[in-house]
Amino acid sequence: MSDLAPTPTAHTRFAAIRARLEAIDPAPGPTAWIYEFLLFGFKQGWACLFGGLMLAMLLGTHLFWPTDAPIARYDALTIGALAIQITMLLLRLETLSEAKVILAFHAVGTIMELFKTAYGSWTYPEPSLLRIGGVPLFSGFMYACVGSYIARVWRIFDFRFPHYPPAAWSYALAVAVYVNFFAHHWLPDVRLLLFAAMGLLFWRTRVIFRVWRENRSMPLLLGWFLVALFIWFAENIATFSRAWIYPSQEAGWTLVSPAKLGAWYLLMYISFVLVAAVHRVRSR
Repeated sequence: MSDLAPTPTAHTRFAAIRARLEAIDPAPGPTAWIYEFLLFGFKQGWACLFGGLMLAMLLGTHLFWPTDAPIARYDALTIGALAIQITMLLLRLETLSEAKVILAFHAVGTIMELFKTAYGSWTYPEPSLLRIGGVPLFSGFMYACVGSYIARVWRIFDFRFPHYPPAAWSYALAVAVYVNFFAHHWLPDVRLLLFAAMGLLFWRTRVIFRVWRENRSMPLLLGWFLVALFIWFAENIATFSRAWIYPSQEAGWTLVSPAKLGAWYLLMYISFVLVAAVHRVRSR
């Protein structure tokens, strides 16, 4: 079990808004329950800010980007994603530590994209100049959306993790998951063993979070699944906007297979461990 010292909290503009909302004192009972639910939604929305802006940009450019524009749509997405990141830092909507997490996700995600597109797992059907091989640079920001959400929600809800396994074990499992994303193309896919190992390591671990006045908790394995489900919904929006497409979508958009939830769950685990290395895990 980890019981490490907390990292210093970097204040953002959201901190003052959060303090005012948490100071509101509605009547006890149903009114307070409804207020806490709405506050939970507001905080979740704030944590999703980077991802939400990216999805809005993907959908907006798909619907309205002119065919005779001076730059390619994918290049505009790369420039727009970078502008969002810089603006969030300048306006103190995001902390520097969260930006570091996003940079790490961008690097890890781009490496995976280069490999997966080479094997035809998915493609980027539109032209662009700002790319490495067949991968436009905005793609790394799609992974960064996940990292940004986890880093922000961790701070906003003040996460604690009772019965967290030894950090070395969690890191080793994350490396195995990442390697399997590549190796299963020429070796047996061991994701079922990885799911089993994850269950054994984290079946007792809970995530404790504070929305308003009281601590709430849920099994960490369930929390990962809920986030993976949300990512799957977002992926359907992204593929509809042809940010990327799977082979089954070349003739026209179709719903992404629910089987992809397993891959997103594994990616969710890698994402969590990367953020844990920055935020540090606290059990109390």
